[in-house]
Amino acid sequence: MAHLPVLFIPICILFLGAWPYLTAATTLEELQLQLNQLSKNYKILEEKVARLELAQHVAHQSAGKISISRTCRETRDADPSLSSGMYWIDPDGQGVGDDPIYVFCNMITGSTAVPHDSESPTDVGHCADPGCYSKAVNYVASSRQMLALAELSAQCYQSIKYDCNYAPLELNDVAYAWWNDKYGNPQYYWAGSNNSVHTCQCGIDGNCVDPAAKCNCDAAAPVQLTDDGVVTNKEVLPITKLNFGRTQFETSSGVHTLGPFECTGQVVVDRMPSSCEDLWKTGHTLSGLYSVVGVSMVESVYCDFSKMPHESGFQNWIGFVDIKSSPTYFYVRKLYNYFAQLTTPIPFETEIVNVGRAMNLTTGIFTAPRTGKYFFSASGNTNFPASSYTLLFDITLYKNGYSVGKIRTDSYSSSPNLKTFTLQTILDLQVGDKIWLGISMLPQEAFIFGYEYSHFTGFLLEESISNSLNSLN
Repeated sequence: MAHLPVLFIPICILFLGAWPYLTAATTLEELQLQLNQLSKNYKILEEKVARLELAQHVAHQSAGKISISRTCRETRDADPSLSSGMYWIDPDGQGVGDDPIYVFCNMITGSTAVPHDSESPTDVGHCADPGCYSKAVNYVASSRQMLALAELSAQCYQSIKYDCNYAPLELNDVAYAWWNDKYGNPQYYWAGSNNSVHTCQCGIDGNCVDPAAKCNCDAAAPVQLTDDGVVTNKEVLPITKLNFGRTQFETSSGVHTLGPFECTGQVVVDRMPSSCEDLWKTGHTLSGLYSVVGVSMVESVYCDFSKMPHESGFQNWIGFVDIKSSPTYFYVRKLYNYFAQLTTPIPFETEIVNVGRAMNLTTGIFTAPRTGKYFFSASGNTNFPASSYTLLFDITLYKNGYSVGKIRTDSYSSSPNLKTFTLQTILDLQVGDKIWLGISMLPQEAFIFGYEYSHFTGFLLEESISNSLNSLN
């Protein structure tokens, strides 16, 4: 009511200014022309007042640091005391994309209804050919804003009603009526979401007046009939054009009534965000770098929230993020000399670093604390006795008792000698897997040389985050 004076005063001025012309008019045609002009001027004023209201609304919200909600549901959640009525919302995000839109909010259901210019019952007139009557539907919202609303909502739908008298939608397999979806494609179903067949609600329910027909109007009877349904396929809504035909007979009539484009519910992201679209759905509008959950690792992406999720450049992949829930790395050395036991974990007595405490020096066993890829490296010296033939000394890396890596040293010398070994590998490990070094082939009187000349190191190279995420969920 507070805006009535803003609209009323210009209308009065406009009417008074036109009064001399009205009184001077001598014919009905002139009056009609002047009335049409007044109607056009009225619509122009309406648009200007609406823009002024929007500017004042945005200025007020900016001054009060209040954001415009993206949907009526969000508006209701922000203030449950609000009553149903017209509200400004901005589905594609405040400060980006298209201007906010003025919609009807049902605060009981939280649904959003986008009005258009074809909601009143409209007579299609008389014409014979398929689609000879055609009416474009103009919404108060841009296609971008309605697409954003649909992607944010769990369900979208639009009611359509056709009152007919000897005016079939389809007759003898010829389609005389259809509607165009948001892509401009013709659709021949008038209820539900099955776009592969021509049908109405009575066809779905199996109670059409003609059991052989899928719509009441298809009975082509010279009696007043009605097909009334709700289209629920949000992937093709809203309806952008209505087309009807075969109403050429004097007794034929057709009147269409199209409801507003309505959306309700909310698409819930009940997991860690895995894309820019997930972030957008949860309310992010500031473009920039974000970390999201990949298949096995955290990934870095650039999100351009000035675009819609379906638009090119909305998400750009940058790379992987090195996330470790439990830092794990160790470096140990063998102090004591003369270790010579087959298939027994080699103990290491000197700890240089052991972050995460996954390496047990006493047992010589490393236990994986997280699932992921690990790097291991071992190096040192094997001590050989003098021999008149070749001696073989094998060092093996074991995973849960099975060999996953092996290095061999050999000696053929008339005097005792040292040989160097080195072993490196990368392994996929699960939580609890056990890794150790052992001797798998040992000549008599040979041994691992200690005195901190033998080394063992390892670290978590890349953690699989799936287990961590499962624990969060």
